Amino acid sequence: MSLESVRESLKKFGADTRILEFESSSATVDLAAEDLHCRPEEICKTMAFDVDGRTVVIVMAGTARIDNHKYKGFFHAKAKMLKGDEVVQRTSHPIGGVCPFGLPEGVEVYLDESLKKFDKVYPACGSINSAICVTIDELQEYSGCYNWIDVTKMPEEEQ
Repeated sequence: MSLESVRESLKKFGADTRILEFESSSATVDLAAEDLHCRPEEICKTMAFDVDGRTVVIVMAGTARIDNHKYKGFFHAKAKMLKGDEVVQRTSHPIGGVCPFGLPEGVEVYLDESLKKFDKVYPACGSINSAICVTIDELQEYSGCYNWIDVTKMPEEEQ
């Protein structure tokens, strides 16, 4: 019912009817970019972490990777991603459908600076075959993000 919690969450902004559903999986950045006819970096990759017992989701550009040094500098903890069933238990969304909408009370949402170079981006909507096109301002508003942070690096920075 994760897609339904996202639909309910987006309804208060009048955006629930903008959710796109696909016949095939869009659970990876590449699959989503193919379905949406956009560049992989425009896909919102949402990763879930445990930070001292708190559930934190970080939304970043699709090709971005967590920079462990920056992450530790911000959260004062080593990056510990949630795994398997833990993701569903703590976010209500399956792996491949994790998004910053329709989350349980207390989940902290952070948006990474890697997204700011885009006019619009495509986060999942709680299932492995859904997405929505949103502006950066809409993403911030709809997600109720705690803060913008800089905890990633892009592939070109790794060389």
